[in-house]
Amino acid sequence: MRASLLLALAFPLLASASLGAQEVLSPLVMEQEPSKNTIFTPVTTNKPSLADLLTIESSASIYFSYARETEFSREFNATDNQWTLLVPTNKAIMALGRKPHQGPAVEPGVKISEEQFDEQSKQNVERWVAAHIIPFRISLSDPPVIYDTLLDGKSISFILIPGGKNSPDWSRVTLEDGVHIIEMKEGENGVVYMIDGTIKFD
Repeated sequence: MRASLLLALAFPLLASASLGAQEVLSPLVMEQEPSKNTIFTPVTTNKPSLADLLTIESSASIYFSYARETEFSREFNATDNQWTLLVPTNKAIMALGRKPHQGPAVEPGVKISEEQFDEQSKQNVERWVAAHIIPFRISLSDPPVIYDTLLDGKSISFILIPGGKNSPDWSRVTLEDGVHIIEMKEGENGVVYMIDGTIKFD
Protein backbone atom coordinates (compact mmCIF):
# COMPACT_ATOMS: atom_id res chain seq x y z
CA MET A 1 0.00 0.00 0.00
CA ARG A 2 2.81 2.34 0.96
CA ALA A 3 4.70 1.46 -2.25
CA SER A 4 1.64 2.25 -4.35
CA LEU A 5 1.25 5.59 -2.62
CA LEU A 6 4.90 6.50 -3.29
CA LEU A 7 4.58 5.53 -6.95
CA ALA A 8 1.47 7.65 -7.32
CA LEU A 9 3.26 10.66 -5.84
CA ALA A 10 6.39 10.17 -8.00
CA PHE A 11 4.54 9.74 -11.33
CA PRO A 12 3.66 13.46 -11.82
CA LEU A 13 7.32 14.38 -11.19
CA LEU A 14 8.57 11.83 -13.74
CA ALA A 15 6.03 13.00 -16.29
CA SER A 16 7.04 16.63 -15.75
CA ALA A 17 10.73 15.81 -16.18
CA SER A 18 9.98 13.88 -19.37
CA LEU A 19 7.97 16.77 -20.79
CA GLY A 20 10.73 19.23 -19.93
CA ALA A 21 13.26 17.12 -21.77
CA GLN A 22 11.01 17.07 -24.79
CA GLU A 23 10.67 20.83 -24.69
CA VAL A 24 14.46 21.25 -24.66
CA LEU A 25 15.23 18.70 -27.39
CA SER A 26 12.45 19.45 -29.84
CA PRO A 27 13.94 22.73 -31.18
CA LEU A 28 17.21 20.90 -31.99
CA VAL A 29 15.37 18.17 -33.82
CA MET A 30 13.36 20.70 -35.78
CA GLU A 31 16.50 22.58 -36.82
CA GLN A 32 18.00 19.40 -38.30
CA GLU A 33 15.02 18.77 -40.55
CA PRO A 34 15.17 20.51 -43.98
CA SER A 35 12.43 22.94 -44.72
CA LYS A 36 9.77 21.64 -47.06
CA ASN A 37 9.73 25.03 -48.74
CA THR A 38 13.45 24.94 -49.68
CA ILE A 39 13.98 24.96 -53.46
CA PHE A 40 17.09 23.19 -54.82
CA THR A 41 18.88 25.30 -57.42
CA PRO A 42 21.50 23.40 -59.49
CA VAL A 43 24.68 25.20 -60.56
CA THR A 44 24.57 25.62 -64.34
CA THR A 45 26.29 27.66 -67.04
CA ASN A 46 24.47 29.59 -69.72
CA LYS A 47 26.60 28.40 -72.64
CA PRO A 48 28.45 25.21 -73.59
CA SER A 49 32.23 25.03 -73.65
CA LEU A 50 34.27 24.87 -76.85
CA ALA A 51 34.70 21.15 -76.23
CA ASP A 52 30.92 20.74 -75.96
CA LEU A 53 30.38 22.63 -79.22
CA LEU A 54 32.88 20.44 -81.07
CA THR A 55 31.42 17.28 -79.58
CA ILE A 56 27.89 17.94 -80.83
CA GLU A 57 28.96 19.31 -84.22
CA SER A 58 29.21 16.25 -86.46
CA SER A 59 30.86 18.14 -89.32
CA ALA A 60 33.77 19.06 -87.00
CA SER A 61 34.58 15.50 -85.92
CA ILE A 62 37.83 15.15 -87.90
CA TYR A 63 39.23 18.46 -86.63
CA PHE A 64 38.26 17.58 -83.06
CA SER A 65 39.89 14.18 -83.44
CA TYR A 66 43.17 15.83 -84.43
CA ALA A 67 42.85 18.47 -81.71
CA ARG A 68 42.40 15.84 -78.99
CA GLU A 69 45.87 14.52 -79.85
CA THR A 70 47.37 17.82 -78.70
CA GLU A 71 47.65 19.68 -75.40
CA PHE A 72 45.58 22.52 -76.87
CA SER A 73 42.40 20.53 -76.35
CA ARG A 74 42.76 20.92 -72.58
CA GLU A 75 41.95 24.58 -73.01
CA PHE A 76 38.70 23.77 -74.81
CA ASN A 77 37.12 23.22 -71.37
CA ALA A 78 38.97 25.99 -69.52
CA THR A 79 36.86 28.96 -68.47
CA ASP A 80 39.75 31.37 -67.95
CA ASN A 81 40.49 31.63 -71.70
CA GLN A 82 38.55 33.08 -74.60
CA TRP A 83 39.73 31.34 -77.77
CA THR A 84 38.67 31.59 -81.40
CA LEU A 85 38.67 28.27 -83.25
CA LEU A 86 38.67 28.20 -87.05
CA VAL A 87 37.32 24.70 -87.63
CA PRO A 88 37.44 23.17 -91.10
CA THR A 89 34.52 20.95 -91.99
CA ASN A 90 35.10 17.24 -92.50
CA LYS A 91 34.58 17.79 -96.23
CA ALA A 92 37.31 20.44 -96.35
CA ILE A 93 39.82 18.18 -94.57
CA MET A 94 38.97 15.18 -96.74
CA ALA A 95 39.66 17.29 -99.82
CA LEU A 96 43.30 17.87 -98.79
CA GLY A 97 45.88 16.15 -100.95
CA ARG A 98 47.95 15.43 -97.84
CA LYS A 99 46.21 15.07 -94.52
CA PRO A 100 47.29 17.14 -91.46
CA HIS A 101 49.32 14.34 -89.85
CA GLN A 102 51.28 13.73 -93.07
CA GLY A 103 52.80 17.17 -93.43
CA PRO A 104 54.92 18.13 -96.44
CA ALA A 105 55.86 15.41 -98.89
CA VAL A 106 59.13 13.60 -98.15
CA GLU A 107 61.76 13.68 -100.88
CA PRO A 108 62.03 10.44 -102.87
CA GLY A 109 64.66 8.07 -101.54
CA VAL A 110 64.64 9.53 -98.01
CA LYS A 111 64.00 6.84 -95.41
CA ILE A 112 62.99 7.45 -91.80
CA SER A 113 62.40 5.06 -88.92
CA GLU A 114 58.95 4.32 -87.54
CA GLU A 115 59.82 6.30 -84.41
CA GLN A 116 60.82 9.32 -86.50
CA PHE A 117 57.65 8.99 -88.54
CA ASP A 118 55.48 8.99 -85.39
CA GLU A 119 57.30 12.02 -83.98
CA GLN A 120 56.96 13.94 -87.24
CA SER A 121 53.27 13.06 -87.46
CA LYS A 122 52.73 14.38 -83.92
CA GLN A 123 54.51 17.63 -84.74
CA ASN A 124 52.55 18.01 -87.99
CA VAL A 125 49.24 17.65 -86.14
CA GLU A 126 50.27 20.16 -83.44
CA ARG A 127 51.30 22.73 -86.03
CA TRP A 128 48.14 22.24 -88.06
CA VAL A 129 45.82 22.53 -85.06
CA ALA A 130 47.74 25.58 -83.74
CA ALA A 131 47.31 27.33 -87.10
CA HIS A 132 43.54 27.12 -86.64
CA ILE A 133 43.48 28.68 -83.16
CA ILE A 134 43.55 32.38 -82.30
CA PRO A 135 44.17 32.64 -78.53
CA PHE A 136 41.52 35.31 -77.88
CA ARG A 137 38.11 36.41 -79.13
CA ILE A 138 38.34 38.33 -82.36
CA SER A 139 36.23 41.13 -83.81
CA LEU A 140 35.16 41.05 -87.45
CA SER A 141 33.11 44.23 -87.35
CA ASP A 142 35.72 46.37 -89.13
CA PRO A 143 37.71 44.35 -91.70
CA PRO A 144 40.30 44.04 -93.04
CA VAL A 145 41.98 42.76 -89.89
CA ILE A 146 44.89 40.44 -89.18
CA TYR A 147 45.21 38.14 -86.15
CA ASP A 148 48.07 35.94 -84.97
CA THR A 149 47.43 32.26 -84.38
CA LEU A 150 49.04 29.91 -81.86
CA LEU A 151 51.43 28.76 -84.56
CA ASP A 152 54.56 30.92 -84.39
CA GLY A 153 54.83 33.22 -87.38
CA LYS A 154 51.36 32.42 -88.71
CA SER A 155 48.75 35.18 -88.91
CA ILE A 156 45.38 35.22 -90.69
CA SER A 157 43.86 38.07 -92.68
CA PHE A 158 40.11 38.64 -92.76
CA ILE A 159 38.95 40.61 -95.81
CA LEU A 160 35.58 42.24 -96.37
CA ILE A 161 33.19 40.79 -98.97
CA PRO A 162 31.21 43.50 -100.81
CA GLY A 163 27.50 43.61 -99.97
CA GLY A 164 25.56 41.87 -97.25
CA LYS A 165 25.28 44.87 -94.94
CA ASN A 166 22.49 43.28 -92.93
CA SER A 167 24.31 39.97 -92.55
CA PRO A 168 26.34 38.93 -89.47
CA ASP A 169 29.91 40.25 -89.40
CA TRP A 170 31.39 36.76 -89.75
CA SER A 171 29.47 36.08 -92.97
CA ARG A 172 30.88 39.20 -94.67
CA VAL A 173 34.55 38.22 -94.65
CA THR A 174 36.88 35.73 -96.31
CA LEU A 175 40.19 34.47 -95.04
CA GLU A 176 43.21 32.74 -96.52
CA ASP A 177 42.71 32.48 -100.29
CA GLY A 178 38.93 32.86 -100.29
CA VAL A 179 38.01 30.53 -97.41
CA HIS A 180 34.54 31.36 -96.10
CA ILE A 181 33.06 31.17 -92.62
CA ILE A 182 29.85 29.18 -93.00
CA GLU A 183 28.64 29.07 -89.39
CA MET A 184 29.36 30.58 -85.99
CA LYS A 185 28.84 28.92 -82.61
CA GLU A 186 29.42 30.85 -79.41
CA GLY A 187 30.55 29.13 -76.22
CA GLU A 188 31.28 30.09 -72.65
CA ASN A 189 35.03 30.18 -73.26
CA GLY A 190 35.24 31.29 -76.87
CA VAL A 191 33.75 31.00 -80.32
CA VAL A 192 33.83 28.39 -83.08
CA TYR A 193 33.84 29.49 -86.71
CA MET A 194 33.16 26.64 -89.11
CA ILE A 195 35.08 27.23 -92.34
CA ASP A 196 34.84 25.62 -95.78
CA GLY A 197 38.60 25.34 -96.23
CA THR A 198 41.76 24.95 -94.18
CA ILE A 199 44.50 27.31 -92.99
CA LYS A 200 47.70 26.85 -94.98
CA PHE A 201 51.22 27.44 -93.71
CA ASP A 202 54.79 26.67 -94.77
